[in-house]
Amino acid sequence: MIIRKSPEEIDKIADAGQILARCLTMLRGKARPGVTTLDLDQAAEKFIRSQGATPAFKGYRGFPGSICASPNSMVVHGIPGPFKLSRGDILSIDVGVVLDGWVADAAVTVPVGQISPVARRLLDTTKAALFAAAEEVRPGNQLGDVSHAVQKRVEADGFSVVRSLVGHGIGRDMHEDPQIPNFGDPGTGVELLPGMVLAVEPMVNVGDHAIRMGSDNWSVYSQDGSLAAHFEHTVAVTEEGPRILTPWHLEEARRAA
Repeated sequence: MIIRKSPEEIDKIADAGQILARCLTMLRGKARPGVTTLDLDQAAEKFIRSQGATPAFKGYRGFPGSICASPNSMVVHGIPGPFKLSRGDILSIDVGVVLDGWVADAAVTVPVGQISPVARRLLDTTKAALFAAAEEVRPGNQLGDVSHAVQKRVEADGFSVVRSLVGHGIGRDMHEDPQIPNFGDPGTGVELLPGMVLAVEPMVNVGDHAIRMGSDNWSVYSQDGSLAAHFEHTVAVTEEGPRILTPWHLEEARRAA
C-alpha cells in the first residue's frame, strides 16, 4: 500500500530533511585523511540530536550506527568503525533523520582528497543520475520513468546500476511502498500521484552490477571489487512537480559560493 501524504505532512518530512542536509554538509567537511568512519558517526549523532531529532538508522533492525559509511568498493550499509580514511578514497555516507515521527533519508558519496579520474567520473555520473530521476517524480509519470532515468544516464557513461538493491517510499516509516529499482522501462509501473514521497537512490558500480554481502551481514560490496557510489534524495510528488525534501545540494552550493 502506498501512503500518500498531505502537504502539511510533506512539510514535516522537509523539516527532517533540512536537518539531514546540514548534517551531510558537516560530514563532507570532516571526511579527511586520518578520520575514521566512527568519528563521522559520532559527529553525525551529536549533530542530529542537537537539532531535537534522532538518527533513523541507529537500532533499526539491529544496525549499530547512526550513519552508514561505505568506502570504495562497498556499495551501502557500511557499519562505522575503525576504518581510517586515506587520500584517494571515496566514501558513501547515508543518513536518516527522524523529527516528530517523520523520516527523511539521503546519501552522498564524497572524495577524500584527490581521487582518480574514474572515481571522479563515477561520482559525477551517479549524482547526475539522481537528479535525472528526481526530475521524473511528478504527477502523471510512472515509477518506471524514475527507474529508467537512472539506468539511462548510468549506462550511457559505461557504468552498471546495482540491480538487487532498490529505493523506497518513506514517511512515518523509513521503508514504505513502493520499491524503486534503478533500472526499468519508461511508461511502466505505478502511476505517480501527488502526496507520494520517494527515497530515490542510485547505487552504481564501475564494473559489473553484481554485489556480495560482507561478513558482518550488513555491508554490501561490488562483487568484482570495483568502486561503487551512492547518492540519494527524499523527493515528494506535488502538483507543482518534484519537491526535493533533503536539499544537501543547496547546502553544497552555498558552501562553494
